[in-house]
Amino acid sequence: METIKSYLEAMFANMPNTPEVKKAKDELLTMMEDKYNEMIADGVNENTAVGTVISEFGNLDELAEDLGLEKEVEEVHEREQEIPRRFVSMEEVNDFIASRKRSGLFVGIGTLLCIISVTSPILCDTAFYSKFSDKYGVLGMFMCIAVAVAFFVFNGITRKDWDFLKKQPCQIDMATANMVKEKRKDFKITRAWMHTLGVILCAFCWLPCAIMDNEVCPVLLFFSVGIGVLLIVYSSHVYGAYETILSLNDQNTISGRYGREEDVEYVNDRAKGIMEVYWSTVTCIYLIISFLTFRWESTWIIWPVAVIINKILRLTLTKEED
Repeated sequence: METIKSYLEAMFANMPNTPEVKKAKDELLTMMEDKYNEMIADGVNENTAVGTVISEFGNLDELAEDLGLEKEVEEVHEREQEIPRRFVSMEEVNDFIASRKRSGLFVGIGTLLCIISVTSPILCDTAFYSKFSDKYGVLGMFMCIAVAVAFFVFNGITRKDWDFLKKQPCQIDMATANMVKEKRKDFKITRAWMHTLGVILCAFCWLPCAIMDNEVCPVLLFFSVGIGVLLIVYSSHVYGAYETILSLNDQNTISGRYGREEDVEYVNDRAKGIMEVYWSTVTCIYLIISFLTFRWESTWIIWPVAVIINKILRLTLTKEED
């Protein structure tokens, strides 16, 4: 029976996501189930029953008139001819997710190296106390930056393999969408912990400097910020990969809802764009203000204020349910 349901989903994947189409889909499923159960009751084996049901009810063009979907089916054919969508297989999706995980690691480590590069002169001056300490410190700083740039360049080159996901209309089937949905669900708790720890490390990076009066304290500050940013960047890349795949299907079709039952709908694209970059913007503002003022004991207040503003924006920019 699952084979029949999967086949039905594939039949209606590109149909408009309207009440009329959903009703017709449910009616067809009922007819297919009745036929299947009738054949099983007559002693027909399962494979034969499934094959017969699919051959009898498996052509939407022939059933369009009976289901009252002539207009919708015609529109689907016209749309497929005008804008053909590239099918992305489950194997390709898994490769993309693995690529995004590597990308998140490269970008995160590269950012970490850029942030902690300024600690090299401090460490060398503290460790060596010689006339060469400045040279070694500057050399270490530029080596960190060079390695970071190498990570960024390599990441940029490897990401080009997946540019078609943004530039070309694509689609996935229900099995792939369900697989990605489960992975996203499993990663939500990990993402929450990584984000929370990352924010805490950034917000309280000043703590060692406030507690201890030591030359190494600034080093701990930069390492704390760097590790915090690494955690946020990596988790955002991985979660973003799942969101990218689940948004491939046309949102106006039946398949456009695969794996997206809990998605928040915003009033317009501008509102969606604002909410997508909200926390990244808050992080940048926090770091810029903190490094410019060095008032780490005060700038942490940005985070609770940002949470309140986020709640207000979500209430304001989210569509109300009908």
